[in-house]
Amino acid sequence: MSGRPPRVLAIAGTDPTGGAGIQADIKTISALGGYAMAAITAVVAQNTTGVRAVRPVSARLLAAQLDAVSDDVEVDAVKIGMLGSSSAARTVAAWLGRARPPIVVLDPVMRATTGGRLTSRRALGSVRELIRRVDLVTPNRDELALLLGRTPADEWQRAVDDAVEAATLWGTRVLLTGGDGAGDLAVDVLVEPRANGGARLTEASAPRVATHHTHGTGCALSSALATLQAVENDWARSVARAKQWLVGTLRDAEMLEVGRGAGPLHHFHRLSADTAPQRSVSADDER
Repeated sequence: MSGRPPRVLAIAGTDPTGGAGIQADIKTISALGGYAMAAITAVVAQNTTGVRAVRPVSARLLAAQLDAVSDDVEVDAVKIGMLGSSSAARTVAAWLGRARPPIVVLDPVMRATTGGRLTSRRALGSVRELIRRVDLVTPNRDELALLLGRTPADEWQRAVDDAVEAATLWGTRVLLTGGDGAGDLAVDVLVEPRANGGARLTEASAPRVATHHTHGTGCALSSALATLQAVENDWARSVARAKQWLVGTLRDAEMLEVGRGAGPLHHFHRLSADTAPQRSVSADDER
């Protein structure tokens, strides 16, 4: 990268409260030293308590956004989040074929943290086809089960087995995320299919943070992976670094005091107290 920031394009829906979607992607990419760009797939009216409305962007406008970026900027990495519709998934797949970015990470967003559905079941087939064009897909066990057309695994080992099957079927790396599990450690498993059959598994663990402020966790993780991989060129190391960073965003999430529901992560938790905005002191305060 010759010292310059990686140029990372996020493709996702919006979140007006800033905790998830494209807003979270931009914060994550920036926090990790990348130059963030964005293409909007849908305008979403949501907050920390739920999703209220979703208005997809037309396939023509989505394609125009993507081409406007790649016609002018050399993209180092792409993060794909909420697509919402079959047409959006097909549009992104076609653009990937034209632009051929070197790193593509897909977060297969099905639902918001608050429970609102963000991707229709009809779009699942197009998302499955898109997976074959990306370098890494980051499902939790529920998302993985939906993509495979089966019930979610009730045991972690069964979920890992599903991830191995998926990676082999799609010919794509799968990061099975374990943030929704139990125990003192949050364990993710990176599954990398081998050309001669089988797969290589690498575990990445971090202390589980006891907080309900997890809005946009999947968005942040996938954006972090795209940004870090553009520098590291090593998926296992990128996963380890992304998890370490994510722990800090969760630990400091309560500091933000944003919303009445599942609050956002503190994407810029690494900023020192000296650089944080300070409230000015008035004469009345001093009295």
